[in-house]
Amino acid sequence: MDNKRKQKDDELVLVNGSNNTPNKKQKNEIQVISSGEGREIILGTERTSKLEHPIMQLTGHKGEIYSCKFNSYGTALASGGFDKEIFLWNVYGECINYSVLKGHKGTILELHWSTDSNEIYSACTDKSIGVWDSNKGELIKRIREHSGVVNSCCPARRGPPLVASGSDDRSARIFDTRSKGSTHLFQHKYPVTSVCFSDASDQLITGGIDNVIRVWDIRNDEDPLYTLVGHQDTITSTSVSKDGAYLLSNSMDNSCKIWDIRPYAPPNRNIKTFNGAQNNFEKNLIKSSWSIDGRRIGCGSSDRQVYIWDTNTKQLQYCLPGHSGTVNEVTFHPNEPIIASCSSDKTIYLGEIKP
Repeated sequence: MDNKRKQKDDELVLVNGSNNTPNKKQKNEIQVISSGEGREIILGTERTSKLEHPIMQLTGHKGEIYSCKFNSYGTALASGGFDKEIFLWNVYGECINYSVLKGHKGTILELHWSTDSNEIYSACTDKSIGVWDSNKGELIKRIREHSGVVNSCCPARRGPPLVASGSDDRSARIFDTRSKGSTHLFQHKYPVTSVCFSDASDQLITGGIDNVIRVWDIRNDEDPLYTLVGHQDTITSTSVSKDGAYLLSNSMDNSCKIWDIRPYAPPNRNIKTFNGAQNNFEKNLIKSSWSIDGRRIGCGSSDRQVYIWDTNTKQLQYCLPGHSGTVNEVTFHPNEPIIASCSSDKTIYLGEIKP
């Protein structure tokens, strides 16, 4: 019996190679190229972005990486984690690490760029929020008002330079970076693990270890406008779609949910649930995100995979391997079909996907 299996047209073939080995490329092959700085996986498929290679691995962090974000132009990536430092990387070319921001005294759990990409905001276990000048690489301001670990931060998309934070001290706060002290305080019964603003920045959305998402009118910090109930475990991330109509949440119950947060929406605002991404005993605050057009969502996972779904059909489009540790965040490029993923394995992958 002939045990040889014929290669299918859409099958990928793994080929070991190096910069010195002029192997002839076959159709659909994967070529692994080793260099001094790390490993690059070259896909023999049609290119869809301006990345130097279809997949780029970024190395340099000395500890687990918990957050990564593209700037609004898509030219730079910021990452932070256990080593207390924020790395800034070029997205194109050789993805050089062009700056390191130092000043925090604890693990960086979340970071964001400002809308104009001139500032970076970071949430840290040293109980502070950092405000950084991304051009000069300097710490502008350290906000110290929380009495516990700051799990999450998020800047407002429009209006005054506001930044929200959520902490283990059972509060969420809003700060105007131009003034001292918080402008709003939202008390909770349990630690707050995620915060984000609505698109108009007139509402604050919080999630915590009580499995409930709360939507607050920032003009009234006494009681939430409404709550979103459906998750069965701690909320690990929240983010609002580009058009402001929908909220994406991730939870330790191994599900992502999309909620309708438009005014006068039906009482049951949970319109879609996505299963597959895992959260294990590490209990990391794994983050999910929207693509810029809202057609896809991405999420990290403790099974070391990157999950990407179609938001209309709920179909799992990609389950991408490569990392050797928990994937803590997946984020989408603002202009091109590129994703970035950061992991507890101390590496970041940039990879192109189909448009």
